[in-house]
Amino acid sequence: MVVVRDKVTRLFVVAAIAEAFSWAGLLVGMVVKYGPPGNELGVQIFGSIHGALFVAYGVLVLAVARVHRWSLLATLVALACAVPPFATVVFERWARGRGMLDVTEPAKQPAPVG
Repeated sequence: MVVVRDKVTRLFVVAAIAEAFSWAGLLVGMVVKYGPPGNELGVQIFGSIHGALFVAYGVLVLAVARVHRWSLLATLVALACAVPPFATVVFERWARGRGMLDVTEPAKQPAPVG
């Protein structure tokens, strides 16, 4: 179970960071589109990338919430953080600081012998 938890957690962290970078690219693309150059290429490229990462982040939130047994409120906040720019990274850092992304199993007490 630890291997699955570790893998899903790592994918979640990567998706949270990548989703934030895709937001940055999309915002730059929107400035270029609506600014003096008037070129839509940035929005077309980063819009697709951001859309895919948005969905991947949402799916990974649900997976991480399940393997780490997050509360419903924490899960909903994580999902809501996909909407504002860069909030996925803020949530990931917050969750890590609270131990919500720890992957180690608690130490088991040895069974008494005899």
